[in-house]
Amino acid sequence: MTSELERRLTADVAGEVRFDDYTRHLFSRDASMYSITPLGVVFPRDEDDVAAAVAAAREHGVPVVPRGAGTSLAGQTVGPGLVLDFSRHLNRILELDPGSRTARVQMGVVQDQLNRAAAPHGLMFGPDTSTSNRATLGGMIGNNSAGSGSVRYGMTIDHVRELDVVLSDATTAHFAPVDDVTLRRRAKAATLEGALYRELPAIVEDSRDAIEKGFPRFWRRAGGYRLDRLTGAPFDLAKFVVGSEGTLVVATSAVVDLVPKPRHTVIAVGHFTSTQGAIEATEDALACEPAAVELMDRTILDLSRERIEYASLGTILEGDPDALLFVSFTGDDERELIARLRRLSASWREHGHGYHTLEAVTPAQQAALLKVRKSSLGLLMAASTGANRPLAFVEDTAVDPRHLAEYTAKFREILDRHGLHAGFYGHCSVGCLHIRPFVDLTKPGQVETMRKVAEEVKDLVASYGGVNSSEHGDGLARSEFNREIFGDELYEAMRRVKRVFDPQGTLNPGKIVDAPPMTEHLRDPQLPEPGPLRTRLSFEVVGGMRAAADRCMNIGLCRKADAGTMCPSYMATRTEDDSTRGRANALVKALSEPDPKTALGDERLHEVLDLCLMCKACKSECPLGVDMAKLKSEALSHHHDVHGVPVRSRVFGAIRTLNRLGSATAPLSNLPGRIPALRRLLERSLGIAAARPLPHYERRHLGAWFRKRRPRGGPAPLGEIVFLADSFTTFTEPAIGRAAIELLEAAGYSVRLVTRGCCGRSSLSKGLIDDAKRKASGLIAELAATEGPIVGCEPSCVLTLRDEALSLLPDDPRARDVAGRVRQLEEVVTAAVDDGRLVLDAEHPAAGRRVLFHGHCHQKAEVGTAATMALLNRLPGAEVVELDAGCCGMAGSFGFEAEHYDVSMTVGADRLFPAVRAEPEDTVVAATGVSCRQQIAHGTHRQARHPLELVRAALKVP
Repeated sequence: MTSELERRLTADVAGEVRFDDYTRHLFSRDASMYSITPLGVVFPRDEDDVAAAVAAAREHGVPVVPRGAGTSLAGQTVGPGLVLDFSRHLNRILELDPGSRTARVQMGVVQDQLNRAAAPHGLMFGPDTSTSNRATLGGMIGNNSAGSGSVRYGMTIDHVRELDVVLSDATTAHFAPVDDVTLRRRAKAATLEGALYRELPAIVEDSRDAIEKGFPRFWRRAGGYRLDRLTGAPFDLAKFVVGSEGTLVVATSAVVDLVPKPRHTVIAVGHFTSTQGAIEATEDALACEPAAVELMDRTILDLSRERIEYASLGTILEGDPDALLFVSFTGDDERELIARLRRLSASWREHGHGYHTLEAVTPAQQAALLKVRKSSLGLLMAASTGANRPLAFVEDTAVDPRHLAEYTAKFREILDRHGLHAGFYGHCSVGCLHIRPFVDLTKPGQVETMRKVAEEVKDLVASYGGVNSSEHGDGLARSEFNREIFGDELYEAMRRVKRVFDPQGTLNPGKIVDAPPMTEHLRDPQLPEPGPLRTRLSFEVVGGMRAAADRCMNIGLCRKADAGTMCPSYMATRTEDDSTRGRANALVKALSEPDPKTALGDERLHEVLDLCLMCKACKSECPLGVDMAKLKSEALSHHHDVHGVPVRSRVFGAIRTLNRLGSATAPLSNLPGRIPALRRLLERSLGIAAARPLPHYERRHLGAWFRKRRPRGGPAPLGEIVFLADSFTTFTEPAIGRAAIELLEAAGYSVRLVTRGCCGRSSLSKGLIDDAKRKASGLIAELAATEGPIVGCEPSCVLTLRDEALSLLPDDPRARDVAGRVRQLEEVVTAAVDDGRLVLDAEHPAAGRRVLFHGHCHQKAEVGTAATMALLNRLPGAEVVELDAGCCGMAGSFGFEAEHYDVSMTVGADRLFPAVRAEPEDTVVAATGVSCRQQIAHGTHRQARHPLELVRAALKVP
């Protein structure tokens, strides 16, 4: 049957059709605790493709599972049949009408994408999910999503006007409000759509008392079928199917309302000594009519401090709070908003709530707060150890905020009784806290404990008139309880609804009604014990390499496309394979095989890993810290064991030797870069892209200059500093090294130049781990014989000593010593400027000019760019701006490789090239990485300077 279905779909569908094992595994998971492997995946290009896929699946008796970003938390987007991925192609904004404040969108449009398009018109989409940078409108409509601003803007159901849908018999329909005349006319049609207009009013009439009594009283709900929305006029199927999780129709496009975007936001951040104290302060906050009230407990605060991407929050907090309450006020009158903020601060002081209130008025003051708030889920997930994870099975309850403090206290009693710990965060303004208990479902008795807690919480929330599903839907986690929640009569009415819409049970069965027990299809218990595998790199997590990959919980932050660096190849291709999440899941599959070493040599796995640029952004931007660069290096080494090492990999792995030979034979070695025939030969023989400019070798390399220059007179007052002469600063860009050394000597250091070793970075990037170990060991031995700080100009090389060297040489105490002495050169130079040892001239070349800075990916991942920005800001009279342009796309050898050249340029063209091209000619472009400077020059024809060169040019020479 599977082969017949695949042939049928390939013939009928214009989009991609994939039935291979790796694609099926990648789509077997969403952000929930569940996993179900589908038969195949279709990537429809238009509504006709959707209809054709539904028709084929129906005829073959195969379920259909619609899917957006796959970030559902209750298991809505996993199922055993055919997955339809709307995010790949059906992602266009078809129309945006500022006059009517509406937009017509396809289901794969991402919420932030719509907001960016609406922003020039002063509009936005009202529901504000924390996953707005990857959540699709289709997923939001499927779940009836909400977010922090729901106290003002309601839920998705309140913003949907019209829907174009494919019904379960593969016919299409347009849903919108209809009057009684139109309803009666449509009910006469002998079609499935006609049946909807005939039978749904009868179900409503038969169940009117059950509808009135069966739904929870609290308004913020996302569970069950919304029969209450059909009890009045007009009859509106568009709103009715919102929240139906793809079980009634497959939506293809929607007309949604937009709301005016407030011009100003101010935030009060209350500091509390307990989570309960923060919750108890909610009532005062609501009295000031805020746009949102958000809780964050110590668990998430402590995790944010551990990660570079979010650590800036800790620098603005007062003391060591056990919980924070974020209260946002939005509107057009900033003075009035500030007055309300201060009224809240006064009210909290008067009533003894909290010990400090931080006032964040400007966007700059709010940036760190908002970044951490939106990443609460991911940060909480980062606390996972092995299979002990914070699981989403009771995290979507909501009660009237008046009862929240009392309800939360009793909730905590349930957890304490069962010996569970949980992180607390969420939307106090609407009584919805996302409470995720840590549970290890692979341990005996833990599945049963989880179920008992779910049942007790369900009963607790019902006792307060609250809801079990308030914004994340029912899915596999909560659907089982819907009969008990809604009562037999209303539940049977919902089952009738399902049968009318979907007589054969084609559309996402097992969700909302007729669901399996919540304890079926659990992800972690399904994973087999990993087969034996000896890795070359050290993986510190319990469970080794597979556990390092399996840290991914599919929250999908790597699918964002408009900010940060992770994941550059996903931003270029928009395919699941090319996300960090996709690669991590693929590795989990390979490492779960009986012979993982052979599985790591699989060519399909190699395809999934191939476009990883090893930028390391996932190490810092992924809240769970999935280090795909390290995982790929290890996987490549095993691929080489099976298939041998390609010649090009050996060439790039020996980059220091290559650059040294290039320098020794210059200018002859620079001829291939200028002769097209030689470039074409290089492409044919080694796969080095003919379109990519080659590095320019310098005959007088850094070591030669250092040996022959006139030494400084007198002793160095600050002692010795060790300068790592990397392969690029030494042989292709020695002017940067000269500038750095002159600055260090002028600052009072005696410079020891280490020129003979290689850090092993280039070998590591090609999976030549044994070679990288030898190189790193040799360099570590030389550096360990020195004293004082270790600095250098090329971030990827210097930072290898802080990170990868420890994994290559985990038992070598010299590696730890060297790692502890590595400092950023910019920190050293900035300190010298600040204490007057280096004086910068106000008449320097960049004075009065704008300096546009692009940071190296490894720098951003390991230490951040604050030190470089601080140094550039010491340039007198310069206006320094840091780009949020992601990865440059070059990534060392990646951009030189012919098969990767187009992706490399696409990554650069995403944000970096347009930003540089938009700058006036007199703007100075600065970049710390050699690859970044090469890419900027190739993609924009602008020369980028190393920041140290700019500072050296500004140095006053006595």
